[in-house]
Parts: sequence; structure tokens; C-alpha cells
Amino acid sequence: MKKLSFTDSQKNQALEFLLQCSRNGKIPKDKMTEAAAKFQVLPAIKAKWPPEASKVIYIQQDNAKPHIKDSDIIFREASSSDGFVFTLIQQPPNSPDLNVNDLGWFRSIQSLQTETETNTVDELVNAVVTSFENLCPAKLNKIFLTLQSCMIEIMKVKGHNGYKIPHIGKDALFRQEILPLNLEVPSELVRQSLTHLMEAGGGIR
Repeated sequence: MKKLSFTDSQKNQALEFLLQCSRNGKIPKDKMTEAAAKFQVLPAIKAKWPPEASKVIYIQQDNAKPHIKDSDIIFREASSSDGFVFTLIQQPPNSPDLNVNDLGWFRSIQSLQTETETNTVDELVNAVVTSFENLCPAKLNKIFLTLQSCMIEIMKVKGHNGYKIPHIGKDALFRQEILPLNLEVPSELVRQSLTHLMEAGGGIR
């Protein structure tokens, strides 16, 4: 996908988004990238959520018009129960590298066009479900690491999208059984991003 040139405002939006995601020097996987701010998603997340993990969960959604806002009263009531606190955050515009689906799973779905013949909507839905179920945790971990590395690169270029997706040798690290679950965000990079936003008259909302 061709990347569009960013305005200064869009760059700052991207930085604010990344600083919201980056806490305690890490970009954790509990930023559940799900194109779903729908209420039935919340019980499903709660049921599968590891009991030892933080119950502060961010659901990332793109800017499609059907999505509700985090301030939606009904959502706020439904999202704060059983010790969980859900927050909706918006993906910055023109930033496909910040959508973990675009980085990984959607490519698997696209391959269905050549691998699976579908003639009805039901067949297509079943094919998509099968594609999801066939994704192994190891591949998903690699995709999330790519997402995190993109986030770090975007912070380095102050919110712009003029960067290359970095390669960190994930396959080699996996074979050596030293593939990390999260990438560390340098504290100096966080400080520089905050300073840049403050100088631009912005900040973390």
C-alpha cells in the first residue's frame, strides 16, 4: 500500500497514539487490535484474558464511521465491570502499519482467493474463520513484534510514515528460542517524542 505524505497534525496524531500505547518502556500486546468496539466482544475478551495480566485493556479500532467512540455512555458502562477497564483508541489515519491485521492476518485472508474457491457468502465466511483458526501463536507473535518495531520507527521519525519496516531476524531468534514477547522502547525516545509534542502545542490526551 502506497503511503501518503503526512501533515504536521497527522504526525502529531501518530506520536500521541504511540505514546498512549507505550507504557512502562514497553509496547505490550494488551493493545488488542480488534476492528470491534461492539459489546459482544467484551465478554469474549474477558473469558480468554489471562488472570495474571493487567485488566486495563485498549481496543484499537480504525476510523470507520460505524465505530463508536470511547465516550459512548453505554459502552463506558459495559466496559467497566469485573475489574476490567476497556478503552477505545483510534488508529491514526493513513497508517496501515499500525494495524496488526494489515501486517499479518489480512495477507493470509487474501491468499484464500487463490487457495480456496468460494461461491457463496457462507463459504467465504467459513474460509476466513478457517484462516484465523489456522494461524499459530508463533506466527502471531512475529506479527505483533513487527507491529511494535513499526511503532518504534514511527517514534524515531516524529510521527511521520517515511520509514522502512525493520527486520530483526525473527525466524533466527525463534529457532534459538530467544524470540522476545515485547520490544523495549528506549526511555530517551519516549522523552524526545513527548518533548516534540509539547513544542508542537500538543500532548497526550
